[in-house]
Amino acid sequence: MSSSVYAHIRRNPRFAELVARRTRFATMLSIVVLVIFYGFVLTVAFAPEVIAMRLFEGSNLTLGIALGLFQFALFWILTLVYVRRANGEFDDINNEIVRAAWKEEK
Repeated sequence: MSSSVYAHIRRNPRFAELVARRTRFATMLSIVVLVIFYGFVLTVAFAPEVIAMRLFEGSNLTLGIALGLFQFALFWILTLVYVRRANGEFDDINNEIVRAAWKEEK
C-alpha cells in the first residue's frame, strides 16, 4: 500500500472507532485476566487455608486445584471470545476501511 492509502485510512472516522473499540475490548479482557490471576496468587499468599479447603469430605481435590483449573479454562474461553470478535466484527470494519481507502485512491 502507498502512503496516500495509509493517509486515507488514518483519516477515516471508522478507523478511530475501530481502534477505540478494539482497545476497550482488549483492556477489559486484560483487566479480567489480571484480577483473576493475581487474586488467585494473593489468596495463595495470604489465605492458604482457603486454598487448602477440600471440595467435599474425603476428597483429595482442593479449592486451589479447582480454581487453578478454572483459570486455565476461563483464559482459553476469553482467548476464544477475543479471536472470534477480532475475526468477525473487527475484521469486517477493517475491510470496510481498506476498501474505502482504495476507492478514494482511485
